[in-house]
This record gives sequence, C-alpha cells and structure tokens, in this order.
Amino acid sequence: MTLSTPLLAAAPLVAGLVGPALIGATALAPALQPADRPSVTSVERAAPRAEVVEHVAARTPADQRRVLGYWTPRRMAGALPIDLLGIVGKNGGLLSGLSSESGVGTAPEVAGGTAKIVTRELPGRAAVPGPAGGATPRHQSARPQATTSGSRWVTGGLVSKTTGRVFLTVGGVDFVCSAGTVRSANRDVVVTAGHCVKDGAGEWADNWTFVPGYQEGGGQPYGAYTARRMFVAGPWSRSGDDSYDVGMVALNTSRGRHVADVVGTQEIAFNGGRGGQAYGFGYPADPPYDGERLFYCAGRLRNDPYGQTRDQGLGCDMTAGSSGGPWLTRFDAATGKGTVTSVSSFKYSDDQGTMYGPYFGDSARALFTTAQNA
Repeated sequence: MTLSTPLLAAAPLVAGLVGPALIGATALAPALQPADRPSVTSVERAAPRAEVVEHVAARTPADQRRVLGYWTPRRMAGALPIDLLGIVGKNGGLLSGLSSESGVGTAPEVAGGTAKIVTRELPGRAAVPGPAGGATPRHQSARPQATTSGSRWVTGGLVSKTTGRVFLTVGGVDFVCSAGTVRSANRDVVVTAGHCVKDGAGEWADNWTFVPGYQEGGGQPYGAYTARRMFVAGPWSRSGDDSYDVGMVALNTSRGRHVADVVGTQEIAFNGGRGGQAYGFGYPADPPYDGERLFYCAGRLRNDPYGQTRDQGLGCDMTAGSSGGPWLTRFDAATGKGTVTSVSSFKYSDDQGTMYGPYFGDSARALFTTAQNA
C-alpha cells in the first residue's frame, strides 16, 4: 500500500491492488549517491521450489554504525511515506501513472471493464481511508477483543516485544513500516512486507533498522537492529506481485546479542488452512493514528473477493505504518503468543475497511529457509 504525507492526509486517498510492474522502479525523490551508502551486492539464486532474491545490507561494523547513526530522533520522527496512485483494469494492466506529494494523479476512463484506483504502500504505510472511510482509532481495552477493526494493544505479553517499527530509506526518502521476529535457526530473522524491503522492481531499501517493542517518543527498550541480509521472492522483485509481498530480513546483533535472545520470537508456519481467526499487529502512522503505539485488528480471514491475488483479507482500519506487521493465528491473548502466517500488505479502493495479507505458501517458506540460514 502507499503512504500518505501530511499534504495528502486531508484528501480522500484510496488504497488497492497493484497490478504487475506498477510503478516498480519509479522514485519520487533523488536517489542516494554512492558515497551515502555502504557497498552492497544483490544476487538471485534458486531456493527450494521458489526463487529468492537476496540483498546484502549493513554487513561490516562500519556499515552498522553508519546506519544506526543515521537514525537520529529527528529523522525517526520525520519518516514519512509517499503515495503512488494508478489505475488497474480488470485484467490487471497498468493504465496510468502516479501522484506526488503535491497531488493525486488521474487517469482516463476505461472502456469495456471496471477499473480500480489503486495505491501501493511503497516501503511504509497502509493507505489512508478517505473521510468516508470512518477510520478512527478505538479506545484502548484492557481485555483483548476477538473482533476489532483497530484497537490499541495494552495487554502486553510476548507480542508487545516481538513486534516493532522499521525505519528505512528508499530513493532518498525516509519511511516507516512494521515487522515481527520469528523463531529461526540463526536467531536473527524478522518478517515484514516485501515493499518494506524492496520497491517491487525498483531499488532496495537502505538504512534498514528494526526497533522491537518501540515505545512512544522514540523509545528503544530492547535496542535497534540493522539489516544484515534481505530476501524477497522473485515475483515481487520482478513485478511487485502482491501475492508475494513478503520480506524476510536477517538482522545484525545489537550489543553482541541476537534479537531472539533479547525479545523472544513468535512461531511461523506455511501452507496452513485458509480462513480462520487472526490477529494483525502494527504501528499505524497515518491520521488518525500517529505511529507511536501498537494497535491490532482481529477477526475472521476471507479470500480476495476479486480473485486477483491469493491473499486473505482481515477487517482492519489501521493505516500506513502498519504495513509488514505480523498476522498471528492460534493466538493466545493472555500470553501474546501465536503463529505468524501473513503480514499486512494492501487495501482495495472500494473496501477501505479490509487489510489484505499474502498467503504464506512455498515461496514464503523458501524465503524463511534462506533467511534463517544466512
């Protein structure tokens, strides 16, 4: 999904499905100069039953210091998303362009089919529902709810530590996302959305940093962890295919400790049954939220009604910033433990009350297998 900046927050924004290659490599800000980033390499390689695309990020101590030094409190507070809008016809083809911080792009009418206005959350946040969407943060509740479109999580438990905010830079612009730790062999893996790691067919994120258990005002109670290696699926890297909007990141240690040893982890599962109950967590940052607190949605999952992805939908009013936040099934609200089976990815323009997340099948399993062995 795309993010809205304050300039666009008051306008009726729309969120939706991005067709193949939608704005993949388009940048809305000058790219970073080579001197501004560490030397990196990207490779493509075969993984079991799926293609994995890898990017080496902050590997050396000097790279890690540079990234951690980049995220000053001012930069973290000012990280914002940028909206990309387009039109996708019923065949999924891209018909028109994008918006910028100064306004929303338009497109001609589509003959012979129903077109959908769409937005993609470039690394950052879920698109903001328009005024008619009625997205309003719910009051916090001490008792977790089995069905909610957006409530503050105040119960604590494991999920309050394993879920965190992500800070990253793409095309010279600072963004925010959400992510969560999962149990892995190397004790370093977090799962997030693919667009929180790589801009579809475009560039990889730089300055990628995970802050587990993020607290209001920029608090980092468990430290900050830079990305060591990043992984996305081939279909996402080539064309921004929403069915593959998953990213796995192997983190560097923080003060010599693995993230799993500091905050713990959630389980992760693949090729499970569709439907059922799920809880989605994240740090929504577009109005009426501010990104400073952990929120959640809960309810029954349902298939994509348009059949354009293999994703499942969850009733959810959370906005930009929640992208990449973990969806947990078999979730125990008392302990905050569950199994990650998806992440927040996108919304359709005509259903702003439903967040969609990719189904974790063989491709997601291949990403995880590669990441946990990195």
